[in-house]
Amino acid sequence: MTTAPVPLSGPRFQTEPAELYREMRRDHGAVAPVVLDGDVPAWLVLGYRELHQVTGDPVLFSRDSDLWNQWDNIPDDWPLLPMIGRKQPSILYTVGERHRERATMISDALEATDPFELRGHVERFADELLDTVCGKGEADLVADYAMLLPVRVLAVLYGFADEQGPGLVSALNDMIDGREGALAGQMHLVTSMTALLADRKANPANDVVSRMLANDSGFTDEEVTQDLMVMMAAGHQPTADWIGNSLRLMLTDERFAASLFGGRHSVAEAMNEVLWEDTPTQNVAGRWASRDTRLGGHHVRAGDLLLLGLQGANSDPQVRVDGAALTGGNNAHFSFGHGEHRCPFPAQEVAETVARTAIEVVLDRLPDIDLAVPAETLTRRPSPWLRGLTALPVRFTPTPTLGSPTS
Repeated sequence: MTTAPVPLSGPRFQTEPAELYREMRRDHGAVAPVVLDGDVPAWLVLGYRELHQVTGDPVLFSRDSDLWNQWDNIPDDWPLLPMIGRKQPSILYTVGERHRERATMISDALEATDPFELRGHVERFADELLDTVCGKGEADLVADYAMLLPVRVLAVLYGFADEQGPGLVSALNDMIDGREGALAGQMHLVTSMTALLADRKANPANDVVSRMLANDSGFTDEEVTQDLMVMMAAGHQPTADWIGNSLRLMLTDERFAASLFGGRHSVAEAMNEVLWEDTPTQNVAGRWASRDTRLGGHHVRAGDLLLLGLQGANSDPQVRVDGAALTGGNNAHFSFGHGEHRCPFPAQEVAETVARTAIEVVLDRLPDIDLAVPAETLTRRPSPWLRGLTALPVRFTPTPTLGSPTS
């Protein structure tokens, strides 16, 4: 095995991540040394069993970022601070019983969402978005559709006004991509969430924010605001990429061709395969070792940062020995995380409803949809964290608008 750390950046995360993860596993094993922006060291956990160990032991591998042994080397303008923050009072960095209380608050607030109303919101906004392109015979299903839909639905669930959606999309994308606009994007989210919280404290309604505020566990406004930011970020971009990646698979793989002509069973199969083979959330930061330990044959020091290599673990040949692509109903992937910090089940259900309904509406409205460019020319955003298409150009026979009530 080689010892040189791998930069967690560069075009290969965009062009050939599967091959890159295979090389990292070949050269370093189940845990690979990596460097983040500014030559900041970390470990990327690629092994399925090792990732299960890290996410299943919150004491040894803590979510408390104050443990990090690199804080003295982190500048105030480090672009990854929105993702790897210090003393952020959000559920991401809370541990122990307080974390369980916060997870319950969020789960209860989301679980109270009526599933029929949720699907209705998705269908209404999906139809509205498709009305803007259906008469043209061509569209970009990423820019015109997938990147706009989840945040509009979440805005309704949380209590935001519809017109705030575009600004939230831009801010979230800037923050998640970890580039020069990351800190400005984070500030826009903080301002928006703070204003929404103040309004709902004065005017409670039947929405997620009001239900979180009604929780009697004594959370501060800052804690609730931070949790809303986490929920919005985790609920929008990965869901948008889930829609885009699933549509790409269905448009390029003959196994799913039947779904393009009115079938429905293959939609769920395509969505599940994407979570195994092309998951929107590729890598997650992170966990911090609370003491010296060994993991995957490496010596991990107290305070070291461990990044969760979700896609690397999903494709671990130790558990995917046959290399089969079609995963059927097997949902033992890491795409929603694992352990007490995994994505809450009600949030998973919301994401699945939004993504599946969005795909089904496209198939209903544009029944002869086809790619407008060769499949090999489709490109991904240059991010090691999230994997999504930069564009999904399609063509179809023009169809009439439906004229949704909100148009």
